Amino acid sequence: MSQSTVANRYAQATYELAIKQNVLTEVSADLQELTKVLALNDEFIALLSAPKISTDRKKELIAQVLTGAQPIVINMVQFLIEKKRLNELSAVAEQYQALAAAAQGSADAKVYSTRELTAGERAEISAAFSKLVGKEQLNITNIIDASLIGGVRVQIGNYIFDSTVASKLEDLKRVLVG
Repeated sequence: MSQSTVANRYAQATYELAIKQNVLTEVSADLQELTKVLALNDEFIALLSAPKISTDRKKELIAQVLTGAQPIVINMVQFLIEKKRLNELSAVAEQYQALAAAAQGSADAKVYSTRELTAGERAEISAAFSKLVGKEQLNITNIIDASLIGGVRVQIGNYIFDSTVASKLEDLKRVLVG
C-alpha cells in the first residue's frame, strides 16, 4: 500500500467523489486499466512528463486517450498533470483500489504459486483467507514464482500466510543448522 501522503489524499478525494456519484466500481475498473496501460507504455509517460509540452496540451491528450473513462478519472489525472504529480498516479490508483475494496467488503490479495491457479483454487483460497482478515471476499492476483517449489504464499495487506515448500525447507534448515 502507498505510503505517500499526497497519493493518499488524492485517492481519498477520488474515492469520496466516486461514492457520491455512485460509480465506485466503474472508477476502480478505469484506474486498473489505466495503470496497466501506463505500465506498458513508457513513451506515453515520457510524453506527459516532457517539459516542452504545455500543461494544457497534456490535459488535452489525456482527455483524448481516456474518452471512455469516468469523468472523475479524467479530472484526477488532469489535476495530477497540472500539479506536476503524475508520478503519483500508480500510488493513487493503488490506494483507491484499497479504499474501494474495503467499502465493498473485499480485500486485495497476492497469491504466489508455482503455477497459474484454477478458478476453483482461487475461490477456495478466497473463502479460506477472507475469513482470517475479516472480509467477505478476496480479489486475487496470482503471481507465478517457481522458486517456491510447491504450496502457496498469500499476502493480504500486511498479513503474509506462507505454506510454501521453500519456506518449510528454510525453517527445517534453521532448526538443523542452528
